[in-house]
Amino acid sequence: MSKFVSLRAVQIALRRAWRWLRTHPWRGGTALLLSGLLILDQVFPPPIPHDAPGMVVVARDGSPLRGWPDADGVWRYPVTPAQVSPKYLDALMTYEDRWYRWHPGVNPFALGRAAWQWGAHGRIVSGGSTLTMQVARAMEPVPRTLRGKFRQIARAVQLEMRLSKDEILTLYLNHAPMGGIVEGVEMASRSYLGKSAQTLSSAEAALLVVLPQASSRLRPDRHPELAQRARDKVLRRMAELKHWTQAEVDDALIERVGANPPRANWLAPLAAERLHQAAHRQARGLRGKAAKAEIAIVRSTLDREIQTILERMLADKVNQLPRFVSMAALVVDSRTMEV
Repeated sequence: MSKFVSLRAVQIALRRAWRWLRTHPWRGGTALLLSGLLILDQVFPPPIPHDAPGMVVVARDGSPLRGWPDADGVWRYPVTPAQVSPKYLDALMTYEDRWYRWHPGVNPFALGRAAWQWGAHGRIVSGGSTLTMQVARAMEPVPRTLRGKFRQIARAVQLEMRLSKDEILTLYLNHAPMGGIVEGVEMASRSYLGKSAQTLSSAEAALLVVLPQASSRLRPDRHPELAQRARDKVLRRMAELKHWTQAEVDDALIERVGANPPRANWLAPLAAERLHQAAHRQARGLRGKAAKAEIAIVRSTLDREIQTILERMLADKVNQLPRFVSMAALVVDSRTMEV
């Protein structure tokens, strides 16, 4: 009896749905289209990264002692928007995507402007990609064709449906291409400028904002003149839009662009290696991707200044010792027993 009632109820529901579709074709078509899009969204979800991006062992003050790339050999230093200079975030939002907080992943006006300029000039004058679309391209590279652009747009909308604006912005901060195997604003800042992204000047912030547009062609260590011209364009745009004062921009324009090639700058590498191995053992013992992401940064009690002084002192003395004799020092806080 219950099976009969259930089947009868389904038949009635289907008849009502068909009657509704016949009397409201536009509404019915819209409902079917939305249902189809939701099904496609579930069948083909966007490739959102969840695994820890390599690993970094940091000193007491948060500065890196030693880092390790991820499984693909890419160097990243995970950060959140709160850990990045407000100057960088201001320049990023103003120059790249002023409507980021309001659009659903795609800015139709920007796309329309870019299409019109492309048709009028025969080349790309200004891009129409939003920050969300750039994140989608970083997560899933597509060919620079019309079909690839539509796929990128679809992925951007999917990201907006699943993540908050701050979560999407965090993905951009950590995955924006910065040249070679360097990704993310923090790793780029430490690699090219030798400092944290928290302390970027106006000129430095503008440089790192424009770098992902052509990360190979604008690398400051290889093409400083091209990088400086692109940076100056960002600075002048910030003054035109009244986000930064003209005096501030004039001072920033004086700074010359130049950087050393990215290289490893390790401090206490053996201690960092021990902490790195311990963190890997801990990761294997934890369950869930969120737990693994939490140990992407391993914090130590090492004091960078004391470590540097001791290394210099021992380096001066070790040459006076007999051959095959090494030297070590261990400094412990007697109150907390921290090394």
